[in-house]
Amino acid sequence: MLELARIFGLFVLTALAEITGCYLPWLVWTRGHTPWLLLPAALSLGLFAWLLTLHPGAAGRIYAAYGGVYVAVALLWLWQVDGVRPSRWDWIGSAVCLAGMAIIALQPGREG
Repeated sequence: MLELARIFGLFVLTALAEITGCYLPWLVWTRGHTPWLLLPAALSLGLFAWLLTLHPGAAGRIYAAYGGVYVAVALLWLWQVDGVRPSRWDWIGSAVCLAGMAIIALQPGREG
């Protein structure tokens, strides 16, 4: 259970770095915010890439499992940053993605 919490926490940080790195350019190009936001966006995407290297295992498996957490974090972002409350269907879909993440990340006898 501790391993799942560690993996999940690292995935959450990774997702926040990726979403931030994509959200800031979105603000620049769709909302007319200062282009200076592209600097922290680039740093955030660099952090995202570095955080992915901290996950143990084969890259493809890590990316697949990460996708489930990304969906959940993106829905929390939708709610907390965009101010749009996710629907019941959003939460159900997120739960399915998180279950898939756990199956992929914690499979018994996995190599790499």
